Amino acid sequence: MTNFERKRVVVTGLGAITPIGNTVDEYWQGLLSGRNGIGPITLFDPSRHACRIAGEVKGFDPCDYIERKEAKRMDRFAQFAVSASLQAVQDAQLTIDDLNAEQVGVIIGTGIGGLKVLEDQQEIYLNRGPDRCSPFMIPMMIANMAAGLTAIQTGAKGPNSCAVTACAAGSNAVGDAFRLIQRGFAKAMICGGTEAAVTPLGLAGFAAARALSKRNDQPDKACRPFDRDRDGFVMGEGAGILLLEELEHALNRGAKIYGEIIGYGMTCDAYHMTSPSPGGTGAARAMELAMKDAGITPDLVSYINAHGTSTQANDSTETAAIKKALGDYAKKVAISSTKSMTGHLLGGSGGIEAVATVKAIASDIVPPTINLDNPDPECDLDYIPHVSRSQTVTVAMSNSFGFGGHNVTLVFQKFT
Repeated sequence: MTNFERKRVVVTGLGAITPIGNTVDEYWQGLLSGRNGIGPITLFDPSRHACRIAGEVKGFDPCDYIERKEAKRMDRFAQFAVSASLQAVQDAQLTIDDLNAEQVGVIIGTGIGGLKVLEDQQEIYLNRGPDRCSPFMIPMMIANMAAGLTAIQTGAKGPNSCAVTACAAGSNAVGDAFRLIQRGFAKAMICGGTEAAVTPLGLAGFAAARALSKRNDQPDKACRPFDRDRDGFVMGEGAGILLLEELEHALNRGAKIYGEIIGYGMTCDAYHMTSPSPGGTGAARAMELAMKDAGITPDLVSYINAHGTSTQANDSTETAAIKKALGDYAKKVAISSTKSMTGHLLGGSGGIEAVATVKAIASDIVPPTINLDNPDPECDLDYIPHVSRSQTVTVAMSNSFGFGGHNVTLVFQKFT
C-alpha cells in the first residue's frame, strides 16, 4: 500500500430498513431508546418450528421507492437493499448522471440471497412441474442481484460486486468499497448489507444448527448478548447502506459529512465451519489489522459495535478477542450489541451496524445492549447495559464475524 496515494474516504449518506424502523432516523431513535424489534413471526405460519420469533421489518412497502412492476420482480432482500440505497443517495444529495455515473459503484453483501423465491419456486416445481417455474426465478434469487438492481435503480455504472461472507458480508462490502475509493477506482460507492432469510427453510436450518433462541414466550427478552442466560440468536431482516465518497469529491460539492472511514481488517479462523477459533484469535487479528490500517492505537478507540450475537460461543469469544486486541484498554472502551434490539440480520447486520457506528460518532451517543440483566462472568467488559450513553465518540469500530471463519472489523472516526 505504498505505491499509491491513499485517498481519504468519508460517509455522506445513510439508509436503513430495519426491524425497529424503516428510515435511519427511526432506526437510530429506536436504538437509543432501547426499542425491541423482535416478536412472533407473521411472515408465515411458524407453528411447526421450535423457534417462532424473529426481528421482522414492519410496515415496509417497496413501492414507496420502486415502481410496482419492478418491485414484483425482486426478492425481499433486494427490495430492502434498493430501498435503503435510494435513501442513502437521497440523504447524500448525490446526483448520479452521465457526467459521473462511471465513477459511482455499488457493493452490497448478503449471506443467503433470495431464499424466499427459491422456496416458493421449489413448491411450484414439485406441485405444478418445471414448466411453471418463473423466468425470473434465477435473477430474483442470486445474491449479486441486490447490487445489480441497485445500480439499475440509481444509474451507478462504476465498480459493482457482492460480498457473500455469511454474517460478515455487509462489513466486507463496506470495507471493499472503502478500498476502491481509497485507491482511486471510484469517487463514490453505495455499500452495505441486506438479508431477508426469515422464511420456513431459513428458520429450520438455523434451528437445526442449534443456533436460535427458543424463548418464544418472551420475544422482547430473547436476544440477550453477553448475558449468562442467553440461549441463541434471533433472526432478523433488513438492510443498511452507506454512501462512501472520496473526500475531495465530497467537499467540492458541499456534501455533509457524517464521519470518515479509516481502517479495514479481515482474517479467517481456518478452524471450523460454524464455531469461532478458541480465544478469538482470528477476530482479534481482524481488529489489530484494522487499527494498524487506520494508524491508531487501542487507547484512541471510544466505542465498539460488537458482533454480539447472543450465542454461547460468540459472546465469550468476542470478549476474549477484544481483550487480546486492545490489551489493558479493553476494560475502558464502551461496547454494545445492537443486535439485542434488531436481532441478527446475518449478511445485513454489518450494514445496519456500520450505520449505527457512524451515527454514534456523529451524535456522541452510544446505543445500549438491552436485556443484559445478568452479565456472563466471561463477558466482563463495559457493554452499556439497558440505557444509551452520551459520551464523546472520536473513533469507533464495528465487528462482524461469519460462518466459515470470516472476521471483519471496520474503523470510523470523526471528520476533522
